[in-house]
Amino acid sequence: MSDWPQESVTDLLIEQWQVIDSLLSALDGDGWFSPTNLPGWTVHDITAHLIGTESLLSGIEPPTTDVNVHALPHVHNEIGAFNERWVEGLRRVPSPQLLEQYREITSARTSTLRTLSESDWNAESSTPVGPAPYGRFMRIRLFDCWLHELDIRDAVSAPGDEGGPRAEMAFKEISSSLGFVVGKRGKAPDGSRITFDLGGPLARELHIAVDGRAALVPTLDGPPTVTVRMSSALFTRLACGRVRAADHLDEVTIVGDHALGKRILDNLAFTI
Repeated sequence: MSDWPQESVTDLLIEQWQVIDSLLSALDGDGWFSPTNLPGWTVHDITAHLIGTESLLSGIEPPTTDVNVHALPHVHNEIGAFNERWVEGLRRVPSPQLLEQYREITSARTSTLRTLSESDWNAESSTPVGPAPYGRFMRIRLFDCWLHELDIRDAVSAPGDEGGPRAEMAFKEISSSLGFVVGKRGKAPDGSRITFDLGGPLARELHIAVDGRAALVPTLDGPPTVTVRMSSALFTRLACGRVRAADHLDEVTIVGDHALGKRILDNLAFTI
């Protein structure tokens, strides 16, 4: 079975848009301008970003802006600059109108996905991770939208259920990155074995074996060099660069090679 089954990913992505719609609909005027864990972005800005990406996929160009987006301190690459053109271009749009734009573009994208052929779903396309099937891009879209739901909830203090099918599918984008994160960023030495023991709504054990290169494996062939324990909620936010490990050390337990565990924690973020 594909890692991005068409029916499941489509249904979950559409559901995710609806969940965000409900979350935004409940905000008062001030809530839209709550700062988020993303530098420089409010809830309003995240919504503009979501509109922008789905508009890109619909062939719609970003609005014009006089702001030099490349000069903004939180823009580090061309993807960031593209995102910022939508954020700046929609910054002065009143929140009710922005919500209506969100509904219009997600409705259009829903119609597109519901009628997409299997061959188009599997066709190679340009994605944030390089050339990959269009279906992989849609799983990335699910991940991105799910993560931005969490960003909004954190910003406006509206906790929700972080488990379930949407979260499980989105979380695959995180777990599939762990080999690179642990091996390249965390500099885990050859022969080491790492276990992430997660509690909470996405409770699981994730194992990384470093044999020449680091890779996610179903089980380890021996005791772990280090085990890192935390909630899945914290792990998600660390892996996605929303918070710093240094600010949450009291929520993490490291068993084994403490220096290695700390180095991995400090370099866990994989998103751009």
